[in-house]
Amino acid sequence: MKLKNVLIVVKDIEKSIAFYKELFGLEVVLDQNGNVIMTEGLVLQERAVWESFIKKDIIPGNHASELYFEESDIEAFAEKLENYHEPIQYVNRLMEHDWGQKVIRFYDLDGNLIEVGTPMDVF
Repeated sequence: MKLKNVLIVVKDIEKSIAFYKELFGLEVVLDQNGNVIMTEGLVLQERAVWESFIKKDIIPGNHASELYFEESDIEAFAEKLENYHEPIQYVNRLMEHDWGQKVIRFYDLDGNLIEVGTPMDVF
C-alpha cells in the first residue's frame, strides 16, 4: 500500500491555491470543482464539499495534524512569510531546537498547522 495524498479543508480554494503556490511553489495538477490536487501530494478541498461528505462541522485550528515542509534557506523563507500579503498567525517564529534544526510554525489561511524546518538527514 502507498500513501498518495494528504487532504486539507479550505474555505476559499483560489486563495489557498495562491497561498501554497506563492509560499511553497506548489502547482495545480488537477482541478475538479472544489477538489484540487497540487504537486507534492497536497489536496485542497472546499469546506462545503467536505462537509457534504462527512455531515459534520469543520473545526479550524484543531491542532490535530501538521503539514511539514523542509527548506534549506529557511531565513529567506521566514522573510517571504513575513512579507506575505495576507496576515500570518504564528505558533512560533523562526527558532532553533537544541539538536540544531531551525523551524517555524504557523497556520495557513484556514487554520491548518504548518511547520517548515531545515532538512534533517535521518533517512
